[in-house]
Amino acid sequence: MRKSGEIWSVHVREIIEREAGPFISVEIIPPRRGGRVEAFHQAVESLLPYRPRYINITSHAAEAIWQEQPDGTYRRRVRRRSPGTFGLAAIIKYKYGIEPVPHLLCHGFTREETEDALIELHYLGVENVLALQGEEKYARPPRPDRTVNLYAVELVEQIMGMNRGIYLDELTDAEPTNFCVGVAAYPEKHYQAPNLHFDLLNLKRKQDAGAGYAITQLFFDNRYYYEFLAKARELGITIPIIPGLKILTKRDHLYNLPKVFHITIPEPLAEAVLQAKNDTEVQAIGIEWAYHQAMDLLNHGVKNLHFYTMLYTKPLLRLMEKLRLD
Repeated sequence: MRKSGEIWSVHVREIIEREAGPFISVEIIPPRRGGRVEAFHQAVESLLPYRPRYINITSHAAEAIWQEQPDGTYRRRVRRRSPGTFGLAAIIKYKYGIEPVPHLLCHGFTREETEDALIELHYLGVENVLALQGEEKYARPPRPDRTVNLYAVELVEQIMGMNRGIYLDELTDAEPTNFCVGVAAYPEKHYQAPNLHFDLLNLKRKQDAGAGYAITQLFFDNRYYYEFLAKARELGITIPIIPGLKILTKRDHLYNLPKVFHITIPEPLAEAVLQAKNDTEVQAIGIEWAYHQAMDLLNHGVKNLHFYTMLYTKPLLRLMEKLRLD
């Protein structure tokens, strides 16, 4: 724990190391552009009884959207659908007293924009970030005087450079930042990686660049996590690898989740969902599946369970009632 002025910060890596018993962390998304911020407050406040130790807030790059005009032509507009990541990070930290972890992306942002973002977070006292490559939804060519990070390891290197007082321009007596950097891990491998070993080597590079921990892509079969963890340790990857879980709540998840996240749904879970009469039954099935997943992970010594919740926390609240974590 560090104090800068009147701002206290705790790195996620420190949280993981100091906690003796099991605990949760969550990931939420900002409301869509024009949405109600009250939905964000309600989501966070609903989780407070279960003491999430840190909350990830997603970030989104600009997207190209085609809109039909009155004359029948189409106009391309480029905008971010869910702005507000840094503002919500400040609310999480100073209103709710929880460490926020805003996402930083390679795609859609230049290194100069990333440096500005890190300076803002530094001023806010937000010292935890998750460094991601991100999806390339809008390939904006950088200006000749701008540069980009193509891969997450390059983003980690930039952040670690700022921790040493190294900025893009040579600055005299530049103040070092103090960021703890998390990265992503993929038990079923990243969809762009040719094989799992190649993907694990990329995780090793991110660790060697300065990443302090990793959070996995969601998975529904714990065997993927255990096998991934064992192979990671064999390669010398020593950072904590936090399992990421999601509660399946809709029949459409059977088709959307594999398509979007490049993961598999176990046959027993898929069959149970297909036999459900409605999404209410699907949600009950998803909660029960997540309960057994979570209990199995806890019985294998996992301390930190990370849940992908969006802004819809009711299924997680029902799961937490079953888990009864202290």
